[in-house]
Amino acid sequence: MKIIRMAVSVLFLLPGLALAQIESSSLGTVSGAVVDKTGAAVGGAQVRLSFDIGLPQQTALSDSKGQFSFTKIAPGAFHLTVTAKGFAEVTSAGTLRAGETVTLPTTVLEVARVTTDVQVSGRQTELAEEQIKVEEKQRLLGFIPNYRVSYIHNAVPLVAKQKFEIAWKTTFDPISFGITGIIAGVQQWQKDYNGYGQGAEGYAKRYGAAYADFFIGNMISGAILPSVLRQDPRYFVKGNGSTGSRALYAIANSVICKGDNGHWQPRYSEIIGNLAASGISNLYYPAKDRNGASATFQNAAIGLGFGAAGNLFQEFVSRKITPKKK
Repeated sequence: MKIIRMAVSVLFLLPGLALAQIESSSLGTVSGAVVDKTGAAVGGAQVRLSFDIGLPQQTALSDSKGQFSFTKIAPGAFHLTVTAKGFAEVTSAGTLRAGETVTLPTTVLEVARVTTDVQVSGRQTELAEEQIKVEEKQRLLGFIPNYRVSYIHNAVPLVAKQKFEIAWKTTFDPISFGITGIIAGVQQWQKDYNGYGQGAEGYAKRYGAAYADFFIGNMISGAILPSVLRQDPRYFVKGNGSTGSRALYAIANSVICKGDNGHWQPRYSEIIGNLAASGISNLYYPAKDRNGASATFQNAAIGLGFGAAGNLFQEFVSRKITPKKK
């Protein structure tokens, strides 16, 4: 019986002795980070580390910066499983050498395909809001707002509230008021819209008309119609490929856009918006400067031309003169 008890004791002690032998020689460290598709850190993600040699698995939670770390890890093959609420599970594998410190490639989580549209929609809205926060820091030369441009080609679609948010912040940005003042000053200097007269009163009328043009066009084409027609009002910078392909892409985007379903479609919101804005301007411009039906369509076509030019600027220039915000 003593022999049997000793044998049993040895069997229970062997794993501990083996682990002690490993600990006394060559334990290592495995660390990494977890982010979503936008590059934003995912805190609270559960990270499980399992082994091929029969050791018990270990778990850790990513911190607010998305980082995690396992210390005193036995050398050998291991498997990593990362899970987080609202995201699909991600697995990876690796091998830790004796005494080695391994920093794994960043784990990128994809939005999970769940059974309820509410969960998916909620997570997408959160991701879109995070992307908007980045877009709202984009200023050409550091001061001119450039919010309706995304450098993430597959950015999450916006809900109606977010489309209005971008349009509203662009419309009421202090720089927008300043640029409108310059436009009104140039118009007065060139004696455009003589029906407004000259002097302070004439300048005030020109300023009001110029700002009305900007406000109406921005809200109709950038918020109201994109919400009703379920279209994305942003320009998505291609950023790669040949110069010719990027130029064609930019020009084409003056008449096509992404729908909220992710598919390309005619840019009805911009086309109809230009026509509507041109027609509404007849309410406040001097009688002799108002547009007839033909002039309204002509101005709308000119607006599309300026849109194509603006897209070319966004594709090739804007990123170079937009300081990066941390």
